[in-house]
Amino acid sequence: MTNRTMRQGAARLGAFGLAVALATGIGMGAALAQGAVRATHGDWQVRCDTPPGSRAEQCALVQNVAAEDRPNVALTVIALKTADGRARLLRVLAPLGVLLPSGLGLKIDTTDVGRAGFVRCLPSGCVAEVVMDDNLLGQFSGGQTATFIIFQTPEEGIGVPVSLNGFKAGFEALP
Repeated sequence: MTNRTMRQGAARLGAFGLAVALATGIGMGAALAQGAVRATHGDWQVRCDTPPGSRAEQCALVQNVAAEDRPNVALTVIALKTADGRARLLRVLAPLGVLLPSGLGLKIDTTDVGRAGFVRCLPSGCVAEVVMDDNLLGQFSGGQTATFIIFQTPEEGIGVPVSLNGFKAGFEALP
């Protein structure tokens, strides 16, 4: 393994550490997240923290939201850039009890974007993750509402609308 590969892996691990720290520090309701709020852009907050083992502070764009008809079904949506600036990640913390094989569905406005798999479950919920390519970043930046769909049974999807108001400005403001 080269030094460059090790640095890239460490940068991704640091970004994952921040997201996990943010995800585990954020309760499934209105609990406070770990990391200091640095700015608010519309419905999104820029939160920054220094992950364990990292020398540098990392920031993420965060929004907490509950389903309108089921307040016990809440999501934490986290968008961030890796420390090396080479990747943009979207992580969603869904409540425990989701049907893992069904993944996490996503619609932006009226466009069905697809599904992401869950990568791990924590005591506070299960994490789905995708790398945000230019197309997905453009959809988030130009859209009005992202609807994340979790499944408790194969037939029952619960849509949780997330406002994209301020996403573009907030993401651009991330270091």
